Amino acid sequence: MTMSNTVFAYGKDKLSVGMTLDLARGKVKGTLTDEVRAKVIASRKHVEKIVEAKKVVYGVNTGFGPLCTTIISEEDTKELQTNILQSHSVGMGNPVSEEIVKIMMVTKVQALSQGYSGIALETLERILWMLEEEIVPVVPEKGSVGASGDLAPLSHLFLPLIGLGEVYYKGERMETAPVLEKYGKEPIALGPKEGLALINGTQFILSHAVKAVERFHNLLEAADLIGAMSLEAAMGSARPFEAILHEIRPFKGNQHVAERLDNLLKDSEILNSHAECDRVQDPYSLRCMPPVHGASRNAWLHLKEMVEVELNSVTDNPIILDAENTISGGNFHGQPLAMVLDYATLAASELGNISDRRSYLMIEGRYGLPKLLMEDTGINSGFMIPQYTSAALVTENKTLCFPASADSVPTSLGQEDHVSMGSISGRKANEVISNVEKILAVELLYAAQGVDFRRPMKSTKVIEECHNFVREKVAFADKDRIFATDLNVLEEMIHDQSFVNHANKTAEKEGIQLNGKHDELFRIY
Repeated sequence: MTMSNTVFAYGKDKLSVGMTLDLARGKVKGTLTDEVRAKVIASRKHVEKIVEAKKVVYGVNTGFGPLCTTIISEEDTKELQTNILQSHSVGMGNPVSEEIVKIMMVTKVQALSQGYSGIALETLERILWMLEEEIVPVVPEKGSVGASGDLAPLSHLFLPLIGLGEVYYKGERMETAPVLEKYGKEPIALGPKEGLALINGTQFILSHAVKAVERFHNLLEAADLIGAMSLEAAMGSARPFEAILHEIRPFKGNQHVAERLDNLLKDSEILNSHAECDRVQDPYSLRCMPPVHGASRNAWLHLKEMVEVELNSVTDNPIILDAENTISGGNFHGQPLAMVLDYATLAASELGNISDRRSYLMIEGRYGLPKLLMEDTGINSGFMIPQYTSAALVTENKTLCFPASADSVPTSLGQEDHVSMGSISGRKANEVISNVEKILAVELLYAAQGVDFRRPMKSTKVIEECHNFVREKVAFADKDRIFATDLNVLEEMIHDQSFVNHANKTAEKEGIQLNGKHDELFRIY
């Protein structure tokens, strides 16, 4: 990976979703300025003074959770911090991806660098060193209730600091100790408050949310492109995308989608060929793309805004203002992210619902398209069955739309009596997004086939290039074949963003402005 010349200053510069991803992917180098180092050192000294003065502060010289009234002696405060990482490492299930783990590390450094957590500078520098050397902790996916922060996954994340746990290193999963020995590094000896500072926070939820922002954005872009291609296949109208219609109901997402669709379809030969036809109006799945895709855009925008607040927040507990002033609060509670992730999950699912309806529309044998999108049916089933897969995925998504944040199971002997379950919200959001990638792959298979039946007429340059991009890997079908092969190719084309990127590059090359007046709002970078 080629690193850019950009340098990000943790604790000073503001993280965006795009910058977070660049840091996690090694495209941008993160550093600590002298000013930030001074803030971190000062915060650490505040904790040391608290211990020396024997002032009782939660998590510094007390037990945790329901043990908050148990006073810990000065000589035992360091052991307390090591013990908490071990006792709280109770995650189960498959490991999360290495990229999610790297995002967790990036976002944790940003939170701890702001000088309110009492972390030691050496500890922060060790996390940054691990990132730079791509020593990636193994973090199980299950076990967090999302308050008091993501305790279990963050404990696994930071076991390697004390020489425990497992890491991914040079393509292998292995114990931490041999990796540290290779570099001549000793395990970190955590001081008072450090263990708690490391494992309190929302970084597991947040990392899933960062990925959801990126992946959901790609879905939204792809859905507009594929929806426009489907409209051409079904010889639908572009009049519902005219600006005046959306000026009198001015939701930003709706306007953005309408402008994109209008620009995508402008001067299409297929569109112009039926301008005077007697069809009064199209089915909702075609003409209601601006309000439906647009509503999902609005949900995505809300998710992005909330994520970018959290990216630059301090989310551990207690907060150390100075040696005389600490606050034991609830900044670790995942509810602000949990609720918006549940909203985004529903919004992503709806993109799949309307996509499935467009797929069904194209195989009905209407609008001059052959039934099941194949002329020789009977001996051939045509494109009947891919829509079954789409229907199954749509229903699976509906079952995943129950909001995890609507539930709360008391933990910690009642001390933590309301929790967010935001880690589940984050994982479900990404699972639904993965399913919608598959649903859109079915629609793209159908839309490309449908457009071929409109030849020799052509659509616009962008849609034609999208069609060509598909046809480079998936051929027109005049008889049955194993369509799963095609669907997997198209799913990957959507998942890896190459389909959307190809469309955007075509638009840029041809001087076509796809987006409108709200373009800046709906960007990640």
